Amino acid sequence: MNKTVLITGATSGIGLGCARKFAENGDRLILTGRNEKRLEEIRKELEEKGTKVLILTFDVRDSQKAKQQIDNLPEEWKEIDVLVNNAGLALGLEPEYEGDLNDWEVMIDTNIKGLLTMTRLVVPGMVERNSGHIINIGSVAGDAAYAGGNVYCATKAAVKALTDGLRIDVANTAIRVTTLKPGLVETNFSNVRFHGDKERATKVYQGIKPLTGDDIADVAVYAANAPAHVQIAEVLILATHQASGSVIVRK
Repeated sequence: MNKTVLITGATSGIGLGCARKFAENGDRLILTGRNEKRLEEIRKELEEKGTKVLILTFDVRDSQKAKQQIDNLPEEWKEIDVLVNNAGLALGLEPEYEGDLNDWEVMIDTNIKGLLTMTRLVVPGMVERNSGHIINIGSVAGDAAYAGGNVYCATKAAVKALTDGLRIDVANTAIRVTTLKPGLVETNFSNVRFHGDKERATKVYQGIKPLTGDDIADVAVYAANAPAHVQIAEVLILATHQASGSVIVRK
């Protein structure tokens, strides 16, 4: 049965990978992001392949705009089967005592509060229908801090805790809750972290074949299509030469 899948942060990286993979699976998509032009390009790409796509332009940090958009979904799009809370970012790699206060606020507001906002807006409908799946994109960084990761690692630890808590809260329903915890994924992630310093961002992936957004999307689609009695609660996904958030062998 085809599903309605809402993906936040769908304009690049893991979010875009999920959009394409769920489209290949025959699902229809609600794609959200801040870049309306890019969302339109993705919608056109996927619709040309036969996928039904609805785009919503808003920043998950803006809870009022998010609520307005979700509350006013067209009737035929209101029943969301899968919520992929993907929108997230890292900013800076300084010691905690030298961190940028604005960077911290953006990470906390996006990675934690944005995820909570979308959960609060979408999951009540799932509970009412006794059906649905929430897939939260965490990180290996949520398992243990690494040098310079401090606040970002804390936000991803929060994603794990919030996902585990939600799974407990809906255990009396047929709703499933999944955390995906990627390691090194080559996306726009590092370019954002280093505020557009492409040379520094490129060095993050030197000497190792990193994961791609599609690799993570493959796992998301698998989890969403597991038999109804199977809940893929948590998956850690690493590149072959990465052992943890801080152990990477470069060749």
